[in-house]
Amino acid sequence: MSMDVVDFEIKGSEMQFVEVELDPGEAAIGEAGSMMFMDAGIGMDSVFGDGSAQQGGFFGKLLGAGKRLVTGESLFTTIYTNQSTSKQRVGFAAPYPGKILPMNLKQLGGMLICQKDAFLCAARGVSLGIYFQQKLSVGFFGGEGFIMQKLEGDGLAFVHAGGTVLRRDLQPGQTLLVDTGCLVAMTPNVNFEIQYVGKIKTALFGGEGLFFAKVTGPGSVWLQSLPFSRLASRVFAAAPQRGGSREEGSMLTGLVGGGVLGGILSGDDD
Repeated sequence: MSMDVVDFEIKGSEMQFVEVELDPGEAAIGEAGSMMFMDAGIGMDSVFGDGSAQQGGFFGKLLGAGKRLVTGESLFTTIYTNQSTSKQRVGFAAPYPGKILPMNLKQLGGMLICQKDAFLCAARGVSLGIYFQQKLSVGFFGGEGFIMQKLEGDGLAFVHAGGTVLRRDLQPGQTLLVDTGCLVAMTPNVNFEIQYVGKIKTALFGGEGLFFAKVTGPGSVWLQSLPFSRLASRVFAAAPQRGGSREEGSMLTGLVGGGVLGGILSGDDD
């Protein structure tokens, strides 16, 4: 399928959205629920998979849908087509605070490997697939790192990352150790492995997991400072549990901070 060349503008700071401009007949694909707004001349169509196999018959469509099911995504994507005779715009919003990264796949060698929930939208013609790591240990211990998405084509794709984004261009043989959730995307020539932390005490009491992602160049990697899984776990930990109220939590904090429970726990009898 031919690639659509689209113009775009990323707006906002912490909560960004990307505004894509479509010429007559051009189209963009987006994840279900990512659309923010669209001009009246744009038509929507939900399709199996990513829409790249629409000319491949029923089995081609089924295969595309199956790939998305394996990665935990919806069976459907939405295609937004400019059906008018003038330029039209459609906006796609980020799902949580972070940055939207425009990825020109042509400049990246035609492929990008990214976290399975990082893809936001793309120009029509970009194919979404699955990328299995070659080593089974990555699957058993890598958490987010095992089943990743593979974006292929020569067009623009937009990837979302949480918090602040860092791009590192690795030289041949240069290695970087990364928390598995902080790895957003990488070029396919980067070698990706899972490495054991080494000290169980560090893993249990250091606040980190048992394993790191070990990425080795040559190639580029994109890192995020706030993985959504980390954000969600902190929110869940701070939320009242089992019907407890915020006031109860504040009272308990005050007792501990004021020394009442602190003295009991430390063994002070007076």
